[in-house]
Amino acid sequence: MTVHSEKRVIRHRPEDLYVLVANVRAYPEFLPWCLASRIRHESPDALTADLIIGFNMFRERFTSYVELDAENLEITVKYAEGPFKHLTNHWRFLDHPDGCEIDFYVDFEFNSRLLQTVIETLFTEAVKRMVRAFETRADALYRKNK
Repeated sequence: MTVHSEKRVIRHRPEDLYVLVANVRAYPEFLPWCLASRIRHESPDALTADLIIGFNMFRERFTSYVELDAENLEITVKYAEGPFKHLTNHWRFLDHPDGCEIDFYVDFEFNSRLLQTVIETLFTEAVKRMVRAFETRADALYRKNK
């Protein structure tokens, strides 16, 4: 099992960062290792998405349920099918005097011991790169709100 929790302040509005993370369709444009995304079902408060992730020789597709709570600026991701034993991911976007405090949590385990071992050795750096990718994307999209 691999768990990571992080809080970080970013100089953008919480509402903008919520919209950025909720836009799963755009992940392949900026998120490391995300090769493709497909929305199977979408409503104002939820979506079902397929993501294809690739890293070195590994390429996996997985499906997740994404709960969107625009009123409270929270996003919860729950695993549906694919290479994981389990996957849970939660984002909260909180007002902060310097912009937005992002409260991020992920907990997952792959079915494959080999893949789990490879990911665990790189996990901390991978999560940091992922969070930086969202921050860089926010800077590009919301530069004027900094």
